[in-house]
Amino acid sequence: MTTHTDRAGLQVAVPLAEFVEQRLLPGLPIGADAFWSGLARLLAELAPENRELLAVRDRMQTEIDGWLKARRDRDWDAAAWEEFLREIGYLLPEGPEFKVDTAPCDPEIATLAGPQLVVPVMNARFALNAANARWGSLYDAFYGTDALPGAPEGTGYDAARGAEAVAAAAHFLDQAVPLVGGSHANVTSYEVKDGALLIDGGALTLADPAAFAGHGPQSVLLRHNGLHIELVFDPMHPVGAASPSGLRDVVVEAALTAIQDCEDSVAAVDAADKVLAYDNWLGLMKGDLAETFQKGDRAVTRRLNPDRTFTAPDGGTLTLPGRAVLLVRNVGHLMTTDAVTLNGKEVPEGLLDALVTVAAGMHDLAKTEGPRNSRHGSIYVVKPKMHGPAEAAFADRTFVLVEDILHLPRGTVKLGLMDEERRTSVNLRECIRALKGRIAFINTGFLDRTGDEIHTLMQAGPVLPKAEMKDATWLAAYENGNVDAGLATGLNGKGQIGKGMWAKPDNMAEMLAAKIGHPTAGASTAWVPSPTAAVLHAMHYHQVDVAARQEELTSRTRASLQALLTPPLMGPRNLSEEVIAREIDNNCQSILGYVVRWVDQGIGCSKVPDIDNVALMEDRATLRISAQFLANWRMHGLITDAQIEDSLRRMAVTVDRQNAGDPAYRPMAPGYDGPAFKAARDLILQGATQPSGYTEPLLHAWRRTAKEVA
Repeated sequence: MTTHTDRAGLQVAVPLAEFVEQRLLPGLPIGADAFWSGLARLLAELAPENRELLAVRDRMQTEIDGWLKARRDRDWDAAAWEEFLREIGYLLPEGPEFKVDTAPCDPEIATLAGPQLVVPVMNARFALNAANARWGSLYDAFYGTDALPGAPEGTGYDAARGAEAVAAAAHFLDQAVPLVGGSHANVTSYEVKDGALLIDGGALTLADPAAFAGHGPQSVLLRHNGLHIELVFDPMHPVGAASPSGLRDVVVEAALTAIQDCEDSVAAVDAADKVLAYDNWLGLMKGDLAETFQKGDRAVTRRLNPDRTFTAPDGGTLTLPGRAVLLVRNVGHLMTTDAVTLNGKEVPEGLLDALVTVAAGMHDLAKTEGPRNSRHGSIYVVKPKMHGPAEAAFADRTFVLVEDILHLPRGTVKLGLMDEERRTSVNLRECIRALKGRIAFINTGFLDRTGDEIHTLMQAGPVLPKAEMKDATWLAAYENGNVDAGLATGLNGKGQIGKGMWAKPDNMAEMLAAKIGHPTAGASTAWVPSPTAAVLHAMHYHQVDVAARQEELTSRTRASLQALLTPPLMGPRNLSEEVIAREIDNNCQSILGYVVRWVDQGIGCSKVPDIDNVALMEDRATLRISAQFLANWRMHGLITDAQIEDSLRRMAVTVDRQNAGDPAYRPMAPGYDGPAFKAARDLILQGATQPSGYTEPLLHAWRRTAKEVA
C-alpha cells in the first residue's frame, strides 16, 4: 500500500511529495506550499469537468450503440448516419475559416521537416538515446541494417560491406547535394580555403553553392532542405584510408524532435512509476540525466550530447543543436492515479501530469548558459486520446491554469493534438480552433484510430479482417483529412503535421521503400522506432521538399467527410474457417506477446515478435486494435469463447517459446492462471464494454496485481 501525506488538503504519495519538494522545485521560483495549493486549485476547478467529459463519451457511445443495433439488419444508410451523429452532437458544425496564431516555436517544430522519435521516458537509456539521435552515421545505418542487401561477414570489420555502405552514402550525397560534373564517390579532396569549399582543388563545385554551410577541424558541413550533412575526414581510419578524399563518415541530421512518453509506451500504474517517469523528464530538462550500463566488458555512461560548433563560411561561429527538441506526452483524460487522492478518491492523472511536467520544463527555460531544449522559451506537451473540440478546449484551459499557477507567460506551453480518436477526426478543424493559440503539432495514428473506429461501430456488424483495414475507405480520408486540416488552418510554418510509426525496426529496406509516402503526403514529420531508423528516414526529407509539397496540396479537393464516416464492415461476405482461425491466432498471439511483458515486467514498449517471428515495435495502441477486433467478431458470432480460449492457450505456448531467452520472463503455460494471461483474456472478453475500447483500466489493474504477488 502506498503511504500518503497531507499537502494542501490533498493526500499525496510520499515518493511523489519527496520528488516534488527535493528534486522538482529547488531552483524554481515557486515554493512547495504554492505548488501544492496550485495543484489543489487545478483539481478543484477542473476535475469535475474532466469527469463530465468522460460521461459525455459514455452517453454518446450508448446512443450510437442503440442506433446501430436497431438498424443492424438494414442496408447501410450514410445520410441517416450522418444526420444522427449531428443530432447527438457527435458531429459538430464548422465555424468560419481561421488560422492558428501559435507564438513562435523552435524551427524544429515550426519550419524544419524531419523524423521524430517516440520513447518511454521511464527508461533513461532509451530517453537519452532518443534525445541524442539528432545526428547519426549514415555509414553505420547502411552497414548494420538490411537497408543494403546482405549483411556484414565475420566478427570484425567487413571491408566489402563497408565499401557498399560508402557507395550508398555517396549516392545519397549525389541526390541531396549534387556536384557539377562529377560524383561524390570519386572526389579526391574537399578543402576549405578563404571561406570557400574547394572540391578536387576547384575542378568540381556544388550545384548549389549555398549548400556549403561551414566546416570543422576535420569536417565539411553541408545543408539541404534545412537539414545538415557533415562529411567527416580521417585518413588514418580504415574507412577513411580506403577513400580517395579520406572521407571517414557521412553524419546526417536525423531526429529533429523526440517525444518523451508518459503514456502509451510506459507501464506507470502507481506513484513509484510516476515518479520515475517524472524524474527522467526532469533530468532531461535540467540536462543532468545520466545512465550507466554494461556494454560488453565495460561500463558506459550516457549523457545528453553537447551542441556542435562549426566555423561558418564568413569565419564566424556556427552552433547547431546536438540534441532533438523534446516534447513530453502526458496521459489522456481517462485515467486516474492514486499518487494523489482527494476525499479518498483518485485524481485525474492527466491534470497531475500537466502541472508536474510543465514545472520540470521550467528548468530548461531558466537556463542562461549551456545546452537548451527550447531556444524559443517553449515547453512542448503532447496530449493524446481527446474526443472532440470540447475536450481540446478543456486541455487548453488546463494549461492556461497551469501557466497561471507556475507564473508562466500565457502560451508558454505548446500543445500537440493527437488525431487518434474518431470524434476528433470528424471535427478536427474545430479541435484545432479550440487550441489555436498554442497548437504546435497534429498527427495521425492508424492503430489507436482503428481501435476507436471498431469500438464506436461495435454494434454495426463484423468489421473487416485487420489486415484489410488499411484499404478501408475511411482510412485514406482520415490520413488526407488530417493534412488538409493542418494546411487549411495555417499550421504549416508554425507547427508539425505528423504521421505515425514504422513498426518494423529490423526491416529498414522496407521502411525506405514505404515511408517516403509520409513526406510525400505533406507530413513534416513521422515517427520512427530507433535512432538508426531516424538516420535512414532523414534521407526522405532530402528527397522530398515538404514545404513545396504542402504548397501543392493546398489546392487539392478536401478529403470527403462521407468517406471518413464510411464504416469498415465486412457485410454479407463469408470467411473460411481457416481464415477465421488464422485471425484469432494472429491477434491472440499479438495480445499475449505484448501483455505478458507489460503486466509481469512493467515494459510498456518493446520489440514483440509476431506469430511469424517478425519483430514489431508495439505499445498500447497495438493492443487496443487487436483486442477490439476480436471483441467485435465475438459479439457478432464469428468466433466463440471456446475458440478464443483455445487460441490463447496455444499462443501462450508460442509466446513462452519466443521469450525463452529472457531470464526475467515468467511462462504462462501450462497453468494459464497468471495475471498476464488473465489480463489478455479480459481484454478480449470485456473489450466491448471498456471505455472507448481503451486497454489501460484492465492493464493497470492486472499490473498492480502482478506487483503485489511478485
